[in-house]
Amino acid sequence: MSSSVSSSTDFTHQTVLLQETVASVLGVKTLDGLKKKSAGTYVDATFGRGGHSRLLLEHLAEDARLIVFDKDPQAIATANELAQQDSRVTVVHESFATLIDSLVKLEVDKVDGIMADLGVSSPQLDDGSRGFSFMRDGVVDMRMDTSRGQSVGEWLTGVEEETLANVLYEFGEERHSRRIARAIKQMESYDSTLELAEVIKQAHPKWQKGKHPATQSFQAMRIFINNELGDIDRFLDQSIDILAKDGMLAVISFHSLEDRRIKQFFQKHSRGQYPQDEHLPIQPQRPKYFAKPKRIAPSKAEIKANQRSRSAWLRAAKRTNIPRQKELEKT
Repeated sequence: MSSSVSSSTDFTHQTVLLQETVASVLGVKTLDGLKKKSAGTYVDATFGRGGHSRLLLEHLAEDARLIVFDKDPQAIATANELAQQDSRVTVVHESFATLIDSLVKLEVDKVDGIMADLGVSSPQLDDGSRGFSFMRDGVVDMRMDTSRGQSVGEWLTGVEEETLANVLYEFGEERHSRRIARAIKQMESYDSTLELAEVIKQAHPKWQKGKHPATQSFQAMRIFINNELGDIDRFLDQSIDILAKDGMLAVISFHSLEDRRIKQFFQKHSRGQYPQDEHLPIQPQRPKYFAKPKRIAPSKAEIKANQRSRSAWLRAAKRTNIPRQKELEKT
């Protein structure tokens, strides 16, 4: 996601873990360690405003290829501008959950590196009209892709109180979900994010210092309406099949629900063993599709310069030379 400003928006985004992510997807500790530009095919699964992509392109050879994905039409507009400037770039207006199907359409069967920066970007948060922010007013939308699907406001109009409470609890880890859901369902309309945030604030019995009381509820509704966790699971699983030998997967997460999935995915596919079963004399072995992953946090300097980076984690691992064994994955 980019720190530059596109012609289609007045909002900026500071790219998180920029150097670290690009170095990881290229398989080096630091970009200073690169002796030559890299050939091959790479994927930016969450283009955003293109910060990671632009830096990666600086280190790719002239015959390399970069395929960028995004659901957000504004991000796609910026990506198309970049593709007009650089013939190595191919743009896909889809969720990264369509990774393999979209790449097959492009006649790509293997890639040498994949990077993803999960969650919502600064331009999406800072643009009140998108409905992500509880600090800026706008219609309660929260869709990553505004060209399709149901908005949060439309969903809230028809959802049952119990279902809403379950969503707030599951996707926002909101302990007071039932109380908040009751208050939300008593609203007459969902035309204002500030009004929704105020209702949540008034319903919340205990506020955490330094954290807006609507934070977890807004997060939960956004994750649910965009099916973010389901998309992450499908994306991660598909990376096994599409990565070439020694290809790198590098993923940035911003909250525990995302990070837990990425951590467990790498643990499952790098340790080579199923959960222990005391009834079996010989423990079954799982294929090690990835080498031991690394975890990188933002530096103190980055956190000072960009407070939104403080919760970020980068996890990255190299694909091993083990063919995918689908039958083992079903056991």
